[in-house]
Amino acid sequence: MAGIDVVEWRDVTGNEIVHRWPEVGPGTVKLGAQLTVRESQEAVFYRDGKALDVFKVGRHTLTTANIPLLQGFINIPFGGETPFQAEVYFVNLRTFTEMKWGTASPVIFRDSELEMVRLRAFGAYTMRVGDSQLFVNEVVGTQHMYDTDLVASWLRDFIVARFNDVLGEVMDTVLDLPKYYDEIGATMRARVGQDFENYGLELIDFLIEAITPPEAVVEMIDKRSGMAAVGDMDRFMKYQTAQAIGDMPNAEGGGGAAGLGMGLGAGAGMGAMMMGAMQQQMGQPGQAAAAPAASVEERLEKLGDLKEKGLITEDEFTARKGEILKEI
Repeated sequence: MAGIDVVEWRDVTGNEIVHRWPEVGPGTVKLGAQLTVRESQEAVFYRDGKALDVFKVGRHTLTTANIPLLQGFINIPFGGETPFQAEVYFVNLRTFTEMKWGTASPVIFRDSELEMVRLRAFGAYTMRVGDSQLFVNEVVGTQHMYDTDLVASWLRDFIVARFNDVLGEVMDTVLDLPKYYDEIGATMRARVGQDFENYGLELIDFLIEAITPPEAVVEMIDKRSGMAAVGDMDRFMKYQTAQAIGDMPNAEGGGGAAGLGMGLGAGAGMGAMMMGAMQQQMGQPGQAAAAPAASVEERLEKLGDLKEKGLITEDEFTARKGEILKEI
């Protein structure tokens, strides 16, 4: 019975993690054959489905001295002849970068402020094989080849499941999402890293590139971030006033100079009311009773009612309205 003299494997694709020799069935090897293990490789030697040894980088002569368990196997099935049947799984130990992960469909997050929110997330990770024999036994099995595409597809389910758990533990609301990125990433690396180790893999880096809520929620996050950047109450009221001035002219019936006047009155009134409430809460006398902007708004509303009831003419309404607006 003839046997193979040299057993080796070269990865020409750059994506293979495990390659089985031979690809189908057992291979016939004779004692004294050379097993070549290249840099960043390990070779797991199998006989009858049992791992006999793991060979590191170098050229190894296969004898019963370096594979003691072969002695019993050779004499029984081959009547003492030296060729024997075996399989070798070459494992690529290099670091695989740019491994991608992402949610195939949105995941539902129970938000403390928005109730239910659908989130998408994606990122990348870097990994390598940490325990060749464990990885082959637990993951590869009898497949003749296992590459990065198969690993990424299989690991994605683990990552997404952990992502759902971590979101619920770390974050209360997506309105505070930006400040949680680092914490979510660190927690995910610890959780997913343990899953990798259970199958002989080592997680080196784990990155969250983006967590994307629906567009409406993104707008709310942007608005909240802008308000948080305002700082003290005076600047906060100016921010609110500016928002009101920008929105009011676009409101129904709010075109032209009249709309601008109403926007000014409403924005200033909002700030005055907030200041009055704060002064009352702090025990300060304040000037809420003489708040000119609120008074302007009320007087304009009364003036409009008088005109609608026919108690004043259009010219009287226009003239009086101009006088009131000058008080702003």
